[in-house]
Amino acid sequence: MRITSIRETAAPISSQIANAYIDFSKMTCSLVAVTTDVIRDGRPVTGFGFSSNGRYAAGAIMRDRMIPRLLEAAPESLLDPESGLIDPFRCWDRMMVNEKPGGHGERSVAVGTLDMAVWDALAKIEGVPLWRLLADRYKGGVADDSVWVYAAGGYYHPGKGIDGLVDEVKSYQDMGYVDFKLKIGGAPLPEDMQRIEAVIGVAGSGAHVAVDANGRFDRATAIAYASALESLGLLWYEEAGDPLDYALQAELAPHYRHAMATGENLFSTIDATNLIRYGGMRPDRDWLQFDCALSYGLCEYTRTLAMLDAHGWSSRRVVPHGGHQMSLNIAAGLHLGGNESYPGIFQPFGGFADGIRVEAGRVKLPETPGIGIETKAGLYALCRELAAG
Repeated sequence: MRITSIRETAAPISSQIANAYIDFSKMTCSLVAVTTDVIRDGRPVTGFGFSSNGRYAAGAIMRDRMIPRLLEAAPESLLDPESGLIDPFRCWDRMMVNEKPGGHGERSVAVGTLDMAVWDALAKIEGVPLWRLLADRYKGGVADDSVWVYAAGGYYHPGKGIDGLVDEVKSYQDMGYVDFKLKIGGAPLPEDMQRIEAVIGVAGSGAHVAVDANGRFDRATAIAYASALESLGLLWYEEAGDPLDYALQAELAPHYRHAMATGENLFSTIDATNLIRYGGMRPDRDWLQFDCALSYGLCEYTRTLAMLDAHGWSSRRVVPHGGHQMSLNIAAGLHLGGNESYPGIFQPFGGFADGIRVEAGRVKLPETPGIGIETKAGLYALCRELAAG
């Protein structure tokens, strides 16, 4: 078999919402279609991939480097020698030819987007959902039959006060969510505390509420928030400082005995390794949020999970950022702790299969071969248009 074409485009996921660091008014993401010469149901199998929110589309890197390398490779060099099918790891190695280590910024997004499409194509060729392929390959055939998800919202929005925040959380409860996350750091501490306490009032306890500073705080502010949050017993306190400031994260731990979380802005196994080595993260309570779509894809994610296991971390302490179907498949197939969800925003890329309900904070996965993009009508319409050229 061989790859016959690769197409990419940028799609808007803009919104008027903001966190403590950025607004999303001009946010874009990458979308790719990798078409093969394998025929299923009378059509060539095409794998689709997309990047997560929070990083802009990385099309130039794909067009200039990654896509030409895949298309110029000898077709057999991208195949598994035993099955004769496309091998995501061989494709990953090919994309990274002549790439120096370090500098993971946008390159990791470009590779991660293409990597997702390759895995989608492989699972479709095998005729199984990606979560099943992963469970069979890595977990002795045992997959989780549902995945814990939490509703990530509580963004700052023009004109949205505490009443609007409360109504938002109540709407998530009506959808079936029981755990929620809101943004902090975009308002003064006293105002943020009012917002947090209002959400706790709806959720029932701090154990159902997480907060996310999106890397905004310096050491003094991070500790001040830790002190104010300590008595609330929150689900977690997320990304207080710059994601690469491992010393700040390590210094924060003695000031906050409850769970902390970080990792969504670390884009390689070596960066994740340094967080574990130097960030003071505690495997008995803290959470890791690496997003495969932003961090070189699933191939790299398997290396990150192996590193965590070697350092005594359970995969159940990993809850990916992103709120999309790729992370959901990985969570079920590789026994992660759960998955983020963004109800109603970052569409059509965010969210899960149409018609699949959140029940008591958990979702099931479709049996559709591949990632399941075909089960999201809005997203699949974009993918079909791209694949058709």
